[in-house]
Amino acid sequence: MPKQKFTSKRERFLTVAESRTNTIIEKIRILGNCSNRSLYEYSKDEIDKIFKAIQDKLNETKTRFIIKREKEFKL
Repeated sequence: MPKQKFTSKRERFLTVAESRTNTIIEKIRILGNCSNRSLYEYSKDEIDKIFKAIQDKLNETKTRFIIKREKEFKL
């Protein structure tokens, strides 16, 4: 598949972000399939660990969009 040509950074962001977001949402939906107690056995502690890891990564990633990166030192 040939690389797509983008006319602007905005267009590229929209295309890439939409695709990646949909992929993540699908993976979360698939993770939800593990909630079937007739097929899987798990504890509340295990579930808390899973969702804490996910939430921590979400918070970390969101921060990257909000906080300006420090400018590198240049002479």
